[in-house]
Amino acid sequence: MKKEILDIVTKSGQPTNKTASKSEVHSKGHYHNTVHIWFYTKGGEILLAQRAATKVICPLLWDVSVAGHVDAGETLEHGAIREILEEIGLIISESELEKIGVFECFQSYPNGIIDNEFHHTYIAELKVDASKLKPQAEEVEDLKLVSIKEFNNLLNNSTTNNHFIASNASYYYKVVEAILKRIT
Repeated sequence: MKKEILDIVTKSGQPTNKTASKSEVHSKGHYHNTVHIWFYTKGGEILLAQRAATKVICPLLWDVSVAGHVDAGETLEHGAIREILEEIGLIISESELEKIGVFECFQSYPNGIIDNEFHHTYIAELKVDASKLKPQAEEVEDLKLVSIKEFNNLLNNSTTNNHFIASNASYYYKVVEAILKRIT
């Protein structure tokens, strides 16, 4: 596996023209960009990815359809397209991505990882049957579609049901709101 090199940004998300390895970024707490892509269907379902059992942070919890770090020198959209292909084997065009915002995620974990990430968040319509998707074993344990009603029910109980990353609840609610605007 190649060593991931990331662009470092300021606390307000501005470029610094500096780079570092992903491991250095997370050990020193450098601010950096990630992309999140939430897929939805016209029928009102949201594609969830279960984090791989081998993930260091929040293994086996359900989360965003696709997420990943933006490589040094890579545009946000190219990073999103690359991550979608890598994690679920789906090819889409940039025009299918709808950016809904940038969400700050500044957290430290007991294992020493310092996540100072800007989640550049997109939604996109899933236009293929979910059974055609190919989860990347290192990143994704499983995929599933859930109705918005089921998503909200799981989210409302996330502090006790060990389904979602409970600390991300306000972010998840904003994503559902954006998807609802798109399909209604």
